[in-house]
Amino acid sequence: MSIVSTVVNRPVTVAMFILAVMMFGMVGFSRLSVSLLPDLSYPTLTIRTENMGAAPAEIEQLITKPIEESVGVVKGIRKVHSISKPGQSDVIIEFEWGTAMNFATQNVREKLDIIALPRDVNKPVILRFNPALDPIIRLGLSSTDNQPQALKQIRTFAEQEIKRQLETVAGVAAVQLGGGLQQEIQVIFDQDKAAQRGISAQSIVNRIQSENINMSAGRVYDGQQEYLVRTLNQFSTLAQLGNMIVKQIDGQTIYLKDIAQVIDGEKERTDITRINNNEAIELAIYKEGDANTVSVAEAVNKKLTAMAKILPEKLTLDVIHDQSEFIISAVDEVKTAAMIGGVLAMLVLYLFLGNFFNTIIISLAIPVSVIATFNFMFAYDISLNVMSLGGIALAVGLLVDNAIVVLENIARYKEKGSSIVNAAIKGT
Repeated sequence: MSIVSTVVNRPVTVAMFILAVMMFGMVGFSRLSVSLLPDLSYPTLTIRTENMGAAPAEIEQLITKPIEESVGVVKGIRKVHSISKPGQSDVIIEFEWGTAMNFATQNVREKLDIIALPRDVNKPVILRFNPALDPIIRLGLSSTDNQPQALKQIRTFAEQEIKRQLETVAGVAAVQLGGGLQQEIQVIFDQDKAAQRGISAQSIVNRIQSENINMSAGRVYDGQQEYLVRTLNQFSTLAQLGNMIVKQIDGQTIYLKDIAQVIDGEKERTDITRINNNEAIELAIYKEGDANTVSVAEAVNKKLTAMAKILPEKLTLDVIHDQSEFIISAVDEVKTAAMIGGVLAMLVLYLFLGNFFNTIIISLAIPVSVIATFNFMFAYDISLNVMSLGGIALAVGLLVDNAIVVLENIARYKEKGSSIVNAAIKGT
């Protein structure tokens, strides 16, 4: 017995099967990820290394090239390119699709551990995003108080509280801050006073580094007890730093405050962010290379809703830009166009066929087939995007064409005298 005969002779079974397919299709549809286009970006890792004051040529020769040569042998790499600029090296690694990024990150970290970089170079940091791409969300943290001290406090709050919480959201690779004032303890050197006492600027720098330490001092055993000992000699106040002994000459003690001013200042500003004519802190949120933009944005917005309850009264956290809003809008437009197209197809069919029952039969093929498609999209991890939805919209026309051909053939056999059942089997 053919498939067509089985379907015609077992209507209840077929109806139950179709209902099951539609039910699972709706469940799959609710769990599909949403994106603007199919995933065309390679999973990426960025190795960022900082060496303040170094020129681009030195960065490339001493940092970028050794890192490229070391990580270039990691399995699954498709492409490696780098950006060397004053004080910073970015080595961007693109992996093949399907690469397990957790294992890839571990392999890259193992290669970095064996590289011998200059001593004054900061330890390389692995970022799971491409810095050349735009952030998916931009936030603005603003206050009505634009005084320098308030701007420093807002910047510190954003860095220590908001940034740390947002970076724990699944899919968020990094949160970068801009604007405001960054706190910086400044030692303003008086060259005349220091020269009279034979003290150089480098000796003061070395003295501060040797005095401001927090390091392990070994272990102390007391019977069966073992204690870890640390040397804590960090400056906690400006007065302590100012009272640091710089040099002793002929029984005279020279303190840092005698040859320099110690002030609680701020770093030199490189950017200013304003929201509603008030200075603000910008928080740029970057997603991981293989993460879905809409899913990450939804998780971030949920986190922001929870964080709004703990914000101080004078602070306001606003969403300045959200890529997911444009993506959702574009996908909704395609959905609406597909639905309107299906309704217009049914209306045109009715006008030409002049038979409501035949129109319903053909029209049922559209939602059943589309909803069944969502099962396969969910199984093969295909997102809802303008390409996949456009394909479904085009397929609606094919469904109508095929249904009309089958219906006309069934009607032809029925006119020849066949029963409804035989006409349905032979015509199909």
